[in-house]
Amino acid sequence: MSLPRFNPFVETLAAPPIPSVFAWTAAYDGRNGPMIDLSQAVPGYPPHPEMLRLLGECAASRAWTGYGPIEGEDALRRAYADHVRGVYDAGIAAANIHITAGCNQAFICAAMAVAGADDAVLMTDPYYFNQETTLAMLGVRTRLAACDPDNGFLPDVEALAAAVTPDVRAIALVSPNNPTGAVYPPRLLGEIYDLCASRGIWLILDETYRDFLPEGAGRPHDLFGRPGWENTLIGLYSFSKSFCIPGHRLGAITAGTAAVEQIAKIMDNMQICPPRAAQAAVATALPALAGWREENRREIARRAIALRETMAAAAGWKIGAVGAYFAFIGHPFSGVASADVAERLAKKAGVLCLPGSYFGPGQEGYLRFAFANADADTIALLRQRLSGFTLD
Repeated sequence: MSLPRFNPFVETLAAPPIPSVFAWTAAYDGRNGPMIDLSQAVPGYPPHPEMLRLLGECAASRAWTGYGPIEGEDALRRAYADHVRGVYDAGIAAANIHITAGCNQAFICAAMAVAGADDAVLMTDPYYFNQETTLAMLGVRTRLAACDPDNGFLPDVEALAAAVTPDVRAIALVSPNNPTGAVYPPRLLGEIYDLCASRGIWLILDETYRDFLPEGAGRPHDLFGRPGWENTLIGLYSFSKSFCIPGHRLGAITAGTAAVEQIAKIMDNMQICPPRAAQAAVATALPALAGWREENRREIARRAIALRETMAAAAGWKIGAVGAYFAFIGHPFSGVASADVAERLAKKAGVLCLPGSYFGPGQEGYLRFAFANADADTIALLRQRLSGFTLD
């Protein structure tokens, strides 16, 4: 008797990586003090009390228990469109906004809207692993363009152009980057946008960590102000990190109305509507908590400075890139798989991070530190733990 088969696009995927990394903590005996968790990106401070109050009030209201609009609640779409207009000084309307259940879902929707089985999407190496596996389970091919560590892991426009084969339907970028933290300069993003426009392909730009840009970074880019941007650009965003509510799963897409229409078809089958109580709460909190979010941005910047100072004193270790939320750290163990280094670092030194190999085939020499998880005093502890660490 033959057994039923699973979808090979799903069955051949590796198991979700984060749970396997968390499992390493069970073997740590606490010899160096509490575990320093720099693995999954989670806000290292609590939500604002007003955010919690709004969530509780909305969750307890019968008004938000039924189905809502597929594209998201009008109040949040308007509030977020106002926010995007302010960030980019561009004419964004509520009709350009589609709310999703987190940014991972936003990427799935965007990818499905522009690429089908046997099409391809071009990504950088390193890449955010959930985006690569999303494409794999959809049967969409992934093309890769390597980022040079000597250039701070910034994409190279010529390398991207050379990798745009006839089957490529989009270039997918993350800036500020996950895993490296690198912030892509506006001019670079403009050049990549021009490449996409000239080739008739989409630019899917994930800006989940936009709210944590360094002091004085200015406007992330001018792309939403360009004539005809709707035919090239799809922007992605997450409310999770800025409002410290990742468990409520809330993200957003900014796109032309034609793209929003296509994405709504996908969302109607995928989820029908995003979580309604969280949308209502964030619609109020988005303008009300702007000052609190700005102070959090400054706090993350202080943590980035603390990491730079700490790593400068950790012999043999180096920063490949550091920016908003993440740093890509070069380890000193040449020829050793990054997963082996990360596992032993967790079990022996009490430092939990992600192997570089999770983010692409050329990243064995690196580890991803989600430094925003930890305050400056905790980050300072890394100096001793890394300097005294051996694989034996």
